[in-house]
Amino acid sequence: VHPNVSQGCQGGCATCSDYNGCLSCKPRLFFVLERIGMKQIGVCLSSCPSGYYGTRYPDINKCAKCKADCDTCFTRNFCTKCKSGFYLYSGKCLEKCPDGLEANNHTMECTSIVHCEASEWSPWSPCTKKGKTCGFKRGNEVRVREIVQHPSARGNPCPATSESRKCIVQRKRCQKEGKGKKNREEKRKKSNKEENKETRQESKGRAARRQNREQRESNNKTQLKKRKAPNKEQDLSPVDTAH
Repeated sequence: VHPNVSQGCQGGCATCSDYNGCLSCKPRLFFVLERIGMKQIGVCLSSCPSGYYGTRYPDINKCAKCKADCDTCFTRNFCTKCKSGFYLYSGKCLEKCPDGLEANNHTMECTSIVHCEASEWSPWSPCTKKGKTCGFKRGNEVRVREIVQHPSARGNPCPATSESRKCIVQRKRCQKEGKGKKNREEKRKKSNKEENKETRQESKGRAARRQNREQRESNNKTQLKKRKAPNKEQDLSPVDTAH
């Protein structure tokens, strides 16, 4: 062993140097050179840092740098995330997406152009005019459809979701607010009659009670007068006898 190589290393190093750091790593760890100013120091990591990809060899596992336009990569020729200003497509970083694709500024990827899709038209509605289905000959009917797939930025825009057309129907009279209204009117009249009947009955009852009360009061007054009359005769009788 070289005099500058130590066997008692820390931080995952199998062998190390005071000047160059790690020279080799323990099993399954990746060796990578980190630049500190003008100096490069070897370190051992469980996974490669951003901008590097790992390769395993029988004697050493080491991290290699991705391409300049690639932020993270799986191999040197397969990028998984691009640096700012580039769009990812099939493992490559492109400044402009190929024909038939569009740039997604949210994911920074080239994605397929999505066109708008609409459902089938609904059946035509009944012919109407001013919200009514009777009392006219010419009116309008409407049909609608729904958007089932909204478009991407460069996709074809969505079509109209409703349309109307003129329609002709056989004129028919609108039913007057006939039976329903008539029934309601009859019920109202019947209710009023019952209320009036109850009111008359209550009035008769109050009159009868008032008459009975007045009769009782009259009878009480008569009885009171009768009780007072004999007392007056008794008071006068001794005077008459004295004469």
